[in-house]
Order: sequence, then structure tokens, then C-alpha cells
Amino acid sequence: MRNESVVFRFWTVITLLLTACAVFLPTVAACKDNLSAAAQHPLQNTSQLLIVREKSFLFITWHTLYMMQKDKEVWRQALPAMTAVVGRNGIAPPGEKREGDGRTPSGLYRLNLAFGYPEKAQTAMPYRQAKDDDLWVDDPDAPDYNRWVKQGETSALSFEKMKRDDDQYRYGLVIEYNTDPVIPGFGSAIFLHIWKERGSPTAGCVAVSEEDILKILSWLDPSANPAILIHAKSSAEETYPP
Repeated sequence: MRNESVVFRFWTVITLLLTACAVFLPTVAACKDNLSAAAQHPLQNTSQLLIVREKSFLFITWHTLYMMQKDKEVWRQALPAMTAVVGRNGIAPPGEKREGDGRTPSGLYRLNLAFGYPEKAQTAMPYRQAKDDDLWVDDPDAPDYNRWVKQGETSALSFEKMKRDDDQYRYGLVIEYNTDPVIPGFGSAIFLHIWKERGSPTAGCVAVSEEDILKILSWLDPSANPAILIHAKSSAEETYPP
């Protein structure tokens, strides 16, 4: 009886270790298929890439952001992985993001502009200070849909203040989703910004802690043509490392 108990405990430990390995495999290996896809994309001239990956285990789903740097055609992880949050309804499959659906668009997008409340930020990226009269239009019927405008310069019936009453936009990056061309109703105001709180989803953006977004802003180099790859999980990828 004692031997059976020891054997049971042994296999319990082995099972837990195998489960842990399946969930927490090395991050660089986890991103290989994403980087391969990015290499075939028109943005292949980028040498800095943020990758947002969805992971799940049993009934738990979470998201992780990786900072990848290409040096001599070899991609390496620049900094430790970061915890991220996405839209309250998850990540939309390619081409399925719509205005107000609470989903984050999947795909590969440029990062051209940083923004925030302070006059300046510790970043080499082009930076725009968000002021009280700055708005981002999310009215699909407005001619300036999905554009940063000044209050009084738009007839839009719906918009978002770029200088919010909270700290979520204290620092951020514009994710160039649906910006060129702009398709009405396909989604607007998609940013990488500070989360409301750890684990709290967004309305469709990607969010990380303030500490982590400051690391990202400091790391990004506009000459590297930085981009973000938002990865929507699919059944075809279940065999890949998370």
C-alpha cells in the first residue's frame, strides 16, 4: 500500500511537470511561426517587432507581449516577456474586427507614433502630446473616422478624448490598424496603452503596465520600422508551443 502511494505521488509530480512545460516553453521558440509569417509580409523591412500572443490552459486564457529584435537576419528576444491584456471579447480573426465589438484586431501593423500627457517622453519615436481638445473619431459616418482631430474641427457624433480623466493614455502608441486606407465601421482608435488594472480587458486595444510601456517606448527605434504582430489563436496552431 505504501509503495502504491509513493508511485501515485511520483506520477502526480511528473504529470504536473509535463503540464508546466507544455504551458511555459521558451518564448523565442514560441514566436518562430509568427516571425516566419512576418518575414513574408510587406513589412519585412522591420527589425523591431512586438508580438502579442494568446495562450490558454484549460479554461484560462491570457496574453503575453514579446519584444523581438532582428540582428543580422536573426531574431532575438530583446527583453523579458510582458503580461498584456486585449479587448474584452478577445482577438478578432483576420478581417473580422468591427467598430464597437470589443475585440482587438489580429494582424501585423506599423507603429509610427507615440503619444501621452507629458510634453515629452523618453522615446526616439515621433511623439505627440495629448491635450484637452484632442479627440480620436470613432463615428463610422464621419469623414474623419479613425483620425486624431481637434475639438471644434469635426462634425463627428462619437469620439474619444485623447487626454482622459485616468492614466490609461498617459503613454501610448498608435497601432496603425485601419488607417491607410480607412474603411468605415472596421474599427478605430486601436492603441497600445497603459492598462486600467492588471487583468482588466480593454475595449479593443492592447494594454500593459505603465512600467512596461515605458520600457517599450525607450526601446523602440523609428529607423527599425517597428511593427506589432497581434496573434489570434486558431485550432491549426494548437500543436505549436504556446
